[in-house]
Amino acid sequence: MSVRNAEFQIISALRTNRTKRSKEKEVFVEGTEPIKQLLAANWEITRILYRENHPLSSWAKDVLKRFPTTKQWEVQEDLYFELSEKETPSELLVTAKIPNHKSYTLSQLPKDFAPSKNAVYLLFDRPSDLGNFGSILRSADGFQVDAVFLIGHAIDVYEPKVIRSSLGALFHAKLVFVNEFDSLVQFVQREKKRWGLTVIGSDSSGSLDLQNANIHCPVLLILGNEKKGMSVQLQSLCDMVLRIPMEGKVNSLNVASAASILLWEIVKTKKG
Repeated sequence: MSVRNAEFQIISALRTNRTKRSKEKEVFVEGTEPIKQLLAANWEITRILYRENHPLSSWAKDVLKRFPTTKQWEVQEDLYFELSEKETPSELLVTAKIPNHKSYTLSQLPKDFAPSKNAVYLLFDRPSDLGNFGSILRSADGFQVDAVFLIGHAIDVYEPKVIRSSLGALFHAKLVFVNEFDSLVQFVQREKKRWGLTVIGSDSSGSLDLQNANIHCPVLLILGNEKKGMSVQLQSLCDMVLRIPMEGKVNSLNVASAASILLWEIVKTKKG
């Protein structure tokens, strides 16, 4: 079936327009691994597109068979290339509904959000780079972070580049949006009383070397903005600010690389 012009415009807008994604509560997904993770996370598939006169793998055919009632379109090659953001387009392009249970505001956490004494949380202060955020989501998934908090004016977490750079880890993440700093303060205070939460900041000029830090879960790890670092407000919440020891000429790491190192050190304490 040929994709109708109106549908093409919607799909194109979901790929490029943050406001459209927010209004429709839908995402645009391409890439074999992101689509596999989307399916594994059981998000509702709304459209599946494939290229006209282009042979499909057994995996792509199985996806089409799995969703017989979902809108499926064979798209002319020029239009397909126009929709894709990759030099070599994926076999399939997919849109999907964003489930309500995958993101929350901190002031309205659901009853099933039950922090524990082994919890690891990650808070990103005003993330501004799509690729960095996607990479951090991959690390958060790999190290089993319980929730990823975001504060301040930031990127759209549902941008296609975030999805691709996360390899679909976004679909498994529990996202918590901090709309008011006071709600974060209340959360930290409550979890300090309940479980002894430790708030750890990270900075190349931090006062404590990572290898000398005594870390115990539960932990809230704060990552600063790529250019501006942590806000003064967030610094005031930290029990310690760690630096990663480096001996090269450049004394700081990309925030995604730093996040992976810090998370590895934190998660090791759960196994100790």
